[in-house]
Amino acid sequence: MKKLTLLTILSCCCLGFVQHAQAQENYTEGPVWMINYYRTKPGKFDEYMKFLRANFAKNVAKQKQAGIVVDSKVLLNPSVSGPDDWDVAIAYLYSDYARLNFSQTTEDQLQKIAGEITGERSKERRDARLDTTRFPLRDYIRTRILREVMLKP
Repeated sequence: MKKLTLLTILSCCCLGFVQHAQAQENYTEGPVWMINYYRTKPGKFDEYMKFLRANFAKNVAKQKQAGIVVDSKVLLNPSVSGPDDWDVAIAYLYSDYARLNFSQTTEDQLQKIAGEITGERSKERRDARLDTTRFPLRDYIRTRILREVMLKP
């Protein structure tokens, strides 16, 4: 009986592996998107877009130059369906999961970039200033990490 149970479990595991291996034949893995979803506070949408233009756009341009991100997007949801739905999404494209998991070197680069843009060397003071600027404009909803795939012909 133990042999039959062990054989059944082993067979199921092998079948699961075969299905995953077959799925890999249909696509190749691509870059990774990290998407942060926000809901702007009533009447603050234009002000938040102005904040993003002044801070996010410059920051991402420097991150691209440094090779931290491949691309970025600001996405708008025209059909908000409730209080927990998002209206602004900020997406960052990374070449792979390894680039998404920041090393200390990458974190140091990000802090240097932020300091150049804001003119504030102290991370604590910079964060406090940005937090008091952006938090009254929007609420954080969630973050999703998605893998892009390319279908094989």
